[in-house]
Amino acid sequence: MSQDQSLLHRILDETSRPDPYPLYAELRRTPVLHEPGGPYVVSGFAEIEGLLHDPRISSDSRNLATGPGDPLTDAVEAAEGGDGDRPGMLPPGFLRLDPPEHDRLRRMTNRPFGPPHSPHRVDGMREDLGAAVDGLLDRIGSAGDPGNADLVREFAYPFPVTVICRLLGVPREDETRFHVWAEALAASLDPDPDSPDPTERQRASQDARLALGGYLAELIEDRRAHPGEDMLSRLAAGDGPDGPMTTIELLTTAALLLIAGHETTVNLIANGMLTLLRHPWALERLRREPGFAVPLVEELLRYEPPVQLLPHRTPITDVEVHGTVIPKGSSLWLMLAAGNRDAGHFTHPERFDPDREDLRHLGLGSGIHSCFGAPLARLEAQIALTRFAARLEEPRLLADPPPYRRNAVLRGPRSLPVACAGIRP
Repeated sequence: MSQDQSLLHRILDETSRPDPYPLYAELRRTPVLHEPGGPYVVSGFAEIEGLLHDPRISSDSRNLATGPGDPLTDAVEAAEGGDGDRPGMLPPGFLRLDPPEHDRLRRMTNRPFGPPHSPHRVDGMREDLGAAVDGLLDRIGSAGDPGNADLVREFAYPFPVTVICRLLGVPREDETRFHVWAEALAASLDPDPDSPDPTERQRASQDARLALGGYLAELIEDRRAHPGEDMLSRLAAGDGPDGPMTTIELLTTAALLLIAGHETTVNLIANGMLTLLRHPWALERLRREPGFAVPLVEELLRYEPPVQLLPHRTPITDVEVHGTVIPKGSSLWLMLAAGNRDAGHFTHPERFDPDREDLRHLGLGSGIHSCFGAPLARLEAQIALTRFAARLEEPRLLADPPPYRRNAVLRGPRSLPVACAGIRP
């Protein structure tokens, strides 16, 4: 990574992935960064939180000003397939829509997921989640060399995939199919200006959207013919006061839930295990006090958030932030991970401290676009990390830092090689 690169390019450079936080500290010195030809970048906690609640800030890319945009945002929009109007492309899910369309679709999606209509959906999965975690740890323990494991491949990835498949009613054996599509779609979120082949990434993203749409269309038709208690069956039935979703709305919502429902949780769990292994006192405390998992996960969401930045916001009118006017239609990036370590809001923000008094953070977003699956993600991480602490004997990292995924938006280890003395029953 060259020091001649702009600050934003250095943040996006894959060599920064193991520790981007010194660069975020540098970024916070300029409350609103606007490098030539780049987006407006906001990095302070209060400013980000305010913008996430500001109705003048749009999540719909169609509100970007017409004409030449900045190269980084152009790359993101191209990789994501634009606005979804191309033949065979899925349009944006509700995360990329504004009210009232966003509110209607999110309300309909929540009906079979959470309160008030399905208050026990998530908590009712607790026993199954524990069994799934223990099954994965048992498998590691029964391997030929149980003392060495890649905790991403063998634990942090398969667990959330199993959970989201069970929740939605997606056959778990189809994971090998949608894993490839998920990888391509996750890569399309990365606004890396130095991607080795942006054209290939764009093509892969479009192909993945098309293949995923076809797969989910078949699955939805099957659920309509043979409904069950899973979320996909309930969504397909469309029995709420808003009526049924259109077929394309159902497809985009199902795709959003399937991909977002495991990609971020994989990183949360992997980042959590890495942080615990770097802080043995926290690992030992969690082993002794399972209830410690609740504040622990909240601090993890602040300290090592799985979603580092939101590069898809647009003011629908001129907006002033910290003395800088961000023009209508501009590309606006919100650096969540930088805001989470803002010394103006947190005491000793670089310290991992689950006992801190204020555990408020931006790790799951805020406002109307806050993480839809937050209750489930929290529970998954709490159970996974508690069982990890309880069952692994004398775990230690074999590589620190471990290899990271290239993605600057969804940051997490690509693998997490660990040695241990054994797996407790």
